[in-house]
Amino acid sequence: MSLASTTTFEKYSQQIISLTKELVERESPTTEKVAVDRLGNYVAKQMIGRGAIVQRHRRKAVGDLWQATWSKGPGGLLLLTHLDTVHPLGTLKRFPWKETRDRLYGPGTLDMKAAVALALIVLQALQDLGTPPRKRVTLLCTSDEETGSLNSMELIQDLAQQHEVVLCLEAPLPDGSLKTWRKGVGIFRIEVTGKPAHAGVNPEDGVNAIMEMVRLLTKIKNIEGEEAGSTINVGVIKGGIRSNVVPAACQAEIDVRVMDEEQQRRISQGLYALQGGDSEAEIIIEGGWNRPPMPRSPHIIQAFEKAHAIAERIGLSLKEGGTGGGSDANFVAPLGIPLLDGLGPIGMGAHTDNEYVDCSSLIPRAVLLATLITEW
Repeated sequence: MSLASTTTFEKYSQQIISLTKELVERESPTTEKVAVDRLGNYVAKQMIGRGAIVQRHRRKAVGDLWQATWSKGPGGLLLLTHLDTVHPLGTLKRFPWKETRDRLYGPGTLDMKAAVALALIVLQALQDLGTPPRKRVTLLCTSDEETGSLNSMELIQDLAQQHEVVLCLEAPLPDGSLKTWRKGVGIFRIEVTGKPAHAGVNPEDGVNAIMEMVRLLTKIKNIEGEEAGSTINVGVIKGGIRSNVVPAACQAEIDVRVMDEEQQRRISQGLYALQGGDSEAEIIIEGGWNRPPMPRSPHIIQAFEKAHAIAERIGLSLKEGGTGGGSDANFVAPLGIPLLDGLGPIGMGAHTDNEYVDCSSLIPRAVLLATLITEW
């Protein structure tokens, strides 16, 4: 029986589901280091139990990062996953683990605890079947992906440069397509400081920070332009204390998405060149780029084409697409290393109380990952 057979992996289906349940029921919001470390310790035991050499990268501000390695030698494959979720502690009370015939529900199932379980069970299955990885396989579980990977980005890039291909196990597009492009992400904050005054007695003595912000936001819309793919979303505005007071302060938080470095440069220049209409108003712009763009570059196209050919040999059809969302794959893209993203199980509802994984995707994705590991 071929290693790359769905039948071969069917017996591992319940193990993937059971391990996913264990991971989901250990809540791990990014901001709760103790909780994330509790999950990390559990995952480390699972790694060790499956024959990995495990390294712990301690972090003060967020949960520790865990690196597991199977086999030795240069090059090999790096698998990217993360343990943290957006769901606060206590989410399980209103949104508990639930398994139906077709779906696995629970906080973090899709993003991305089922993928962690999938990777561990696949590596276990390869050993059970007498075909351990010929090349080095490194599984990295980070702890701060949902807040920008500020504490793991360096390690991700360092490890990526030590391997010949990087496989990101984030969820695919809803139809199962791999992600061969992602937009870059920028988070900016604009603060306007004006001057307070009584709105009825002496409004002329004040400088209205909210009105000044409105003028700036009109200019920001023009900065967005009509280029395909670039977007600027004003998501939060705060300002003023009472309707009868000329507001002295206003803040806005802005999310920016870009397709490539040229859009990134143009929008950065536009934002930092913003000027208000009232010379007495002070304008401060803070923030920057959280993740670089991941364009559909030659090295990504080549990696997809190779994966597509490997998948075809085992009767799987791979498609490709892209998304405005960012992932840790964005940090790898500028390095010019072969990269595949979206290799996790299929599902919907990430970051919501209706998050789920499609059970029918577990075995095909396990077979695909196993085949990439053994045939790359």
